[in-house]
Amino acid sequence: MLNEKMYALGSKRSVIREIFEYCKIRAAEIGADKVYDFSIGNPSVEPPKIIADTIADLVKNESSVALHGYTSAQGDAGTRAAISDYINSKFSVALTADNIYMTCGAAASLTITLRAVVNPGDECIVFAPFFTEYRVFIENAGGKVVVSEPEEKTFQINISDFEGRINEKTKAVIINSPNNPSGVVYSERTIIALTELLKRKEAEFGHPIYLIADEPYRELVFDETTVVPYVMNYYDDTVVCYSFSKALSLPGERIGYIAVSPKMQNSRNVYLAVCGAGRSLGYVCAPSLFQQVVKRTVGTTVDVSVYKKNRDLLYDNLTSYGYECVKPDGAFYLFVKALEPDAYKFFEKAKQKEILVVPCDDFGVKGYVRIAYCVDEARIRNALPAFKALAEEYKE
Repeated sequence: MLNEKMYALGSKRSVIREIFEYCKIRAAEIGADKVYDFSIGNPSVEPPKIIADTIADLVKNESSVALHGYTSAQGDAGTRAAISDYINSKFSVALTADNIYMTCGAAASLTITLRAVVNPGDECIVFAPFFTEYRVFIENAGGKVVVSEPEEKTFQINISDFEGRINEKTKAVIINSPNNPSGVVYSERTIIALTELLKRKEAEFGHPIYLIADEPYRELVFDETTVVPYVMNYYDDTVVCYSFSKALSLPGERIGYIAVSPKMQNSRNVYLAVCGAGRSLGYVCAPSLFQQVVKRTVGTTVDVSVYKKNRDLLYDNLTSYGYECVKPDGAFYLFVKALEPDAYKFFEKAKQKEILVVPCDDFGVKGYVRIAYCVDEARIRNALPAFKALAEEYKE
């Protein structure tokens, strides 16, 4: 007898992946330049040149046995030290290598962390709109998903709504800023209100509530005034889950880390639980070559100005056509209100014009679609007439 829950996950892909696969079929039929695919957050900016240079140097000058061999289960000590040193220098925290666990990307970071801190029956709060796989990860750890509704228009955290959803069963809270799918960056005011409330609730319930910061888009912010608060500086019981997929345009290399705050209650025990969760899930020894790459390149970032240019091109034109959008301060997504209440019906109409966007009901907000603008500028320009024609159809 199969595990029916796992069969269900495998037999039905996420809506994003379904659209992505449809695009490949459609592109083969009519040509890739005639399909306007905005479905998947696959970075379009090339990795910084230092990445290729570093790989070449490692392959040429390092022992291939060592380079491609096992590291420690939690990751190479030198890599973990380089990451902790960088975080300390940038955010003035006091991490050591023994607070860092190397992972196979953000998905592994989240899965391991949730397995480490969540027991069956515990509740985990997520803030709409949220990345759809959070539900899969939380439920796989035995937890219950609790969705907090956002502030209207701004899509900042609605602190009042959040407070009404916390109870003694709350074990963890996940935040994602810059946010997927909205591109919203949570303000320092929001983070302070969130963390002050969590501190009060920890005292009231007498147990830790872990704040899990999912940060693959941290470096992808567009304006000098935009600040992504480093949550460890506001709340002791914080775990940061990070991926180099977006900052270095390395999504296929599956490299990231977990950082456990040294100020956390029983920090060492939580870190050991992370190590145990990684072991139980088979997530030990992240890709060794790319551990060495990030050790040498940590702090490097892709040319974010390319995404900012795409954002401005798309946002300015779509709003001029009558679309209502949340102007994103980071990441590479535009969160657009569908031109009818049913986002799936809107998606189907857009699809008829070869525009592929993602309905966001599964992200916890109905009536919106996500547009991933991590694409060539030409694709956006070629798609603009189709977006305009679609908007005009709704005005008829």
